[in-house]
Amino acid sequence: MRKNKFLTFYACLVFGFLFLPLAIIAVTAFNTSPTISFPISGFTLKWFANVFATKSFLSGFQLSFMLAIVATLIALLVGVPAAYALSRNSVKGKKLLKSFFLSPTIIPGIVVGYSLYQFIVLKMKLPVMQGLLIGHFLVVLPYVIRVVGSALEQFDFSIEEMAWTLGCGKVKAFFKAVLPNISSGIVAAFMLAFINSFNNIPVSMFLSGPGVRTLPTALMNYIEYFYDPTVSAVSVLLMAATIVIMFVVEKTLGIGALTK
Repeated sequence: MRKNKFLTFYACLVFGFLFLPLAIIAVTAFNTSPTISFPISGFTLKWFANVFATKSFLSGFQLSFMLAIVATLIALLVGVPAAYALSRNSVKGKKLLKSFFLSPTIIPGIVVGYSLYQFIVLKMKLPVMQGLLIGHFLVVLPYVIRVVGSALEQFDFSIEEMAWTLGCGKVKAFFKAVLPNISSGIVAAFMLAFINSFNNIPVSMFLSGPGVRTLPTALMNYIEYFYDPTVSAVSVLLMAATIVIMFVVEKTLGIGALTK
């Protein structure tokens, strides 16, 4: 009994540390005071109106959304076959390759951003939009391969082999037997990649150009000059947008990826 109470208390404590700061930020977005302070002095929606009246936020949202969608779709087109090849075939150094695909969680984002800046901007001299797309694609691709690869590790490849013996070609068997069984993993990879691209700061910061800013970089630029509850309002909208996108993706594809 004491152990259960301790575990419950510990879980509540961890939950509080994780979500209490987010709750405070959400509350301060409605503060009537021109400064971010808690507890709030009154209730207002003017900071949300300020978000939609700020052109850099609107253009930044459009750019972030477009980049996230395109980069994620390209990453899926490249990453799903790559994950399948790694899982299906005996590739030399497979463990090393799988460890490499964890690199985005190991290497600091600022290092990744600076490296891409050196290669894409200084060496290749690509236009800003192309550079941003390539940068975001390279950042989210490892996540797609890792998540889809984990789903493929749970897949029984004898099902695919049975399809071969029944006269189904390899390409058709892949689409008919493999993809439906790893659909939850693909949806999870899509959402993880999209969120990481949409909220990315280091790569966007290095690869953005004059007049071309994603929403996170536009927010960082805003904070340099202002620090009012508009920042909290943007944060609330970002959290809400993430939840809505995850819900829509799950329901649209008809896959219970969030509940499995």
